[in-house]
Amino acid sequence: MRTIPAIGLRLYGIATVASAVLAFVFAGFAQPWQPIPDALPAHAPLTLALASSLLFAGAALQWQRAGRAAATAIAFLTLIFVSGWIFRVIAMPTVLGTWLGVAEQGAIIFGALACLTLVPGSTSARIPRLATLARVGFGLCCLVFGAAHIVYVKETAEMVPGWLPPNAAFWAYATGAGHILAGLALLSGIQSLLAARLLTAMFVGFGLLVWLPRLVAAPDTQFAWGGNVINLLLIASAWAVADSTARFSPDRKTSAAPLVTPVASS
Repeated sequence: MRTIPAIGLRLYGIATVASAVLAFVFAGFAQPWQPIPDALPAHAPLTLALASSLLFAGAALQWQRAGRAAATAIAFLTLIFVSGWIFRVIAMPTVLGTWLGVAEQGAIIFGALACLTLVPGSTSARIPRLATLARVGFGLCCLVFGAAHIVYVKETAEMVPGWLPPNAAFWAYATGAGHILAGLALLSGIQSLLAARLLTAMFVGFGLLVWLPRLVAAPDTQFAWGGNVINLLLIASAWAVADSTARFSPDRKTSAAPLVTPVASS
């Protein structure tokens, strides 16, 4: 018998590889989303080493025996980007945009934790607690996303396609409210699976309506590619959280459903 792992796990690995390829192509990670603190020594070699590590970890996530180590490595490597934002939070603690940066990279870390619960063969007693941590942590990040959409409504509205009715401001507020409601659902455990799935769909919508058109318009810019890569990482993280929540629903102590679907070997 062989098994097919959850889609969120596969997609998370692919998105991680994409972020590494972006760093190789442009000699730097997605900006401004993935900052490496300038104070760190050997900035360029560190970027190359980090990209190489993410490339191998993302690829290894597709392999069952290396899945747990790969997801753990990605979570720790992403902490480097979080630290870049923490420096900015310390310098500008009242600017919501700096907290948004922490939340965006934090959501990717919680996606990695969700992947840890999805690796076939994961039977540790800590797995349900990790699933809860991933769900609650991702929910907190969503609250920051929603606040940013509302506080920066003008900037958010500028990213909405002009042809989308009724108007751009409506969608800025609507998506902000969607983030907040989903975040509350993930935090409380009430309709958390539905919230995670709707979040995944919303991030997919952002990719199709916001980031893909920017890439088509400016295919040679790091910003356009970076935005698509970060959005793909958020899609994968939300999908992994949804898969993890489906297995470990908040009102159960054991799996709510089989993690993998058995398929007869050929």
